[in-house]
Amino acid sequence: MKGAVLVAIAASIGNFLQGWDNATIAGAIVYIKKDLALQTTMEGLVVAMSLIGATVITTCSGPIADWLGRRPMMIISSVLYFLGGLVMLWSPNVYVLCLARLLDGFGIGLAVTLVPVYISETAPSEIRGSLNTLPQFSGSGGMFLSYCMVFGMSLSPAPSWRLMLGVLSIPSLLYFALTIFFLPESPRWLVSKGRMLEAKKVLQRLRGREDVSGEMALLVEGLGIGGDTSIEEYIIGPADEVADGHEHATEKDKIRLYGSQAGLSWLAKPVTGQSSIGLASRHGSIINQSMPLMDPLVTLFGSIHEKLPETGAGGSMRSTLFPNFGSMFSTAEPHAKNEQWDEESLQREGEDYMSDAAGGDSDDNLHSPLISRQTTSLEKDLPPPPSHGSILGSMRRHSSLMQGSGEQGGSTGIGGGWQLAWKWTDKGEDGKQQGGFKRIYLHEEGVSASRRGSIVSIPGEGEFVQAAALVSQPALYSKELIDGHPVGPAMVHPSETASKGPSWKALLEPGVKHALVVGVGIQILQQFSGINGVLYYTPQILEEAGVEVLLSDIGIGSESASFLISAFTTFLMLPCIGVAMKLMDVSGRRQLLLTTIPVLIVSLIILVIGSLVNFGNVAHAAISTVCVVVYFCCFVMGYGPIPNILCSEIFPTRVRGLCIAICALVFWIGDIIITYSLPVMLGSLGLGGVFAIYAVVCFISWIFVFLKVPETKGMPLEVISEFFSVGAKQAASAKNE
Repeated sequence: MKGAVLVAIAASIGNFLQGWDNATIAGAIVYIKKDLALQTTMEGLVVAMSLIGATVITTCSGPIADWLGRRPMMIISSVLYFLGGLVMLWSPNVYVLCLARLLDGFGIGLAVTLVPVYISETAPSEIRGSLNTLPQFSGSGGMFLSYCMVFGMSLSPAPSWRLMLGVLSIPSLLYFALTIFFLPESPRWLVSKGRMLEAKKVLQRLRGREDVSGEMALLVEGLGIGGDTSIEEYIIGPADEVADGHEHATEKDKIRLYGSQAGLSWLAKPVTGQSSIGLASRHGSIINQSMPLMDPLVTLFGSIHEKLPETGAGGSMRSTLFPNFGSMFSTAEPHAKNEQWDEESLQREGEDYMSDAAGGDSDDNLHSPLISRQTTSLEKDLPPPPSHGSILGSMRRHSSLMQGSGEQGGSTGIGGGWQLAWKWTDKGEDGKQQGGFKRIYLHEEGVSASRRGSIVSIPGEGEFVQAAALVSQPALYSKELIDGHPVGPAMVHPSETASKGPSWKALLEPGVKHALVVGVGIQILQQFSGINGVLYYTPQILEEAGVEVLLSDIGIGSESASFLISAFTTFLMLPCIGVAMKLMDVSGRRQLLLTTIPVLIVSLIILVIGSLVNFGNVAHAAISTVCVVVYFCCFVMGYGPIPNILCSEIFPTRVRGLCIAICALVFWIGDIIITYSLPVMLGSLGLGGVFAIYAVVCFISWIFVFLKVPETKGMPLEVISEFFSVGAKQAASAKNE
């Protein structure tokens, strides 16, 4: 995982620059106001220009990122940071300063929007939450260093606000160098554009291994949006239990499942009523019945995590989930060599490779993981007219539906204890039920955490595991091809779908709409909990609270004292974010929110009481400082990073950039409103009234999280999107009932 960690650290420097800028302008505005004789309105505009720039750039950043890629947008962000810093260093008047702040805002908007997306698309699912907390850590680290710099400059006889703001250009050069020379493009974006070979090389670098066939297949499946997904339950056993050529001798309800590597298959028997996911899907849980407003999606996601074994942060669940699958690999007539679905193997195939792209030396020449060369083999080996049973038999003899590059029995999981498989189904006896090629996400179930990994024995049927399954059409399934009655899976190459790009129509898909409600809702509530407003004006707030009383004895003035307290506050955030990184993939996003938001509420209530009751100057200053510190520290553990983490996880690959842009637009609009309204609210309501409003919003936030926000820890992004699709249908059914 070293490659993915280093890439995430490098990408998060964009957030370091955002934190640096936030703290610098919070300190420099004190001197800008004096030097340029700014009125209150103009003062607010100088601060808010970066927010306006971020909002403007966000309106188009998502679609452009889906078109150009994630990496080019981060390169542009670093250039904008650099130019903004240089212009701020030169600023002769307030108008040029506002222009510089606008350029700086463009860079901030791109970084804040795309860095979480980039990290989510490159990180392994087991440590995705921890790595996506890095932007929060980097941002707070940037704030701490910036406040230290501002404090040091404030001790000089004539502090230069231009120098304070212009220093931003130096770390932005490092960010530029890393985006150019170190950061790869997102493998999920590359797959969405049909650039399979590049995606494979990037994944090999990020995962530190040659065999990435299972994850490549997963990325291809993530290209689908919506679809008719159903939840099924299976008892799964070794595929070699059934001898070659005797499939029809088995029970009719047994299904052959094919894995993502050569020679990998299982035998599955459908069951009902034994899976917690299935039960949650059909009936809902007791908490749903007692909480009618709770989203069925929350219960559906919770049914996965409630039986997961406890693992350390970043620990792989692969060793405890699907432990018996290693002994279930079909070893019947394995290939003598490990073939790869790339240009080299296509050259070996010669005339047998039936594709329009064959023969060309390009990314389009790369076979999709799901377009198996077995289709060609089947045409040569199977006598017409082939039945589905004989197709299954031949497919097993010619390995699985997808050629893997690793050794048989290698790493086949797709993260979080999930397994990717495919199956052929016959048409129903009445002819109405459509058969064909189906994609399945499998998840082991049915045993307690203490017995997870033990063998479920069924009399007379050998060794089996119980699994829940999300069953749907493959992402590259072609209705036109299936109507032509092909031999083998009717699939198209990802490059044939790449030109479609992001579609506004896809936003109307029930699963995408459901995810947008969660993403937009949590972003709005996060902003109106007041964190950015408090952050921008921390020096003034602490000065009003009388913080200079605490430091006057050592000869530090009120302005410098405010900067020092701000630096100390942001320094305390860092270990709290470290704790959050540790817990993000253990306790989970939802639990962290439900635990930390009540602490925010209590801190705000104490601040309100402190503003209404006279405790004396020293006591009032101490209480205000402690409560602000506690508020910040708990915020960065939960409500700070988690909204961006969730928004980067819950949308399908094809529209992820577009949906993130919508959520980020809401984020920045809320940020502007809070930033502009805080000075007015402080003047009319006082500090106590402001914090009372924020406390009410935090209470509403807790209710929203409890009822609407699901737990996504450890789950592959593609599985999360699939669950939202299923959950949206469950929510619609619940409303109809």
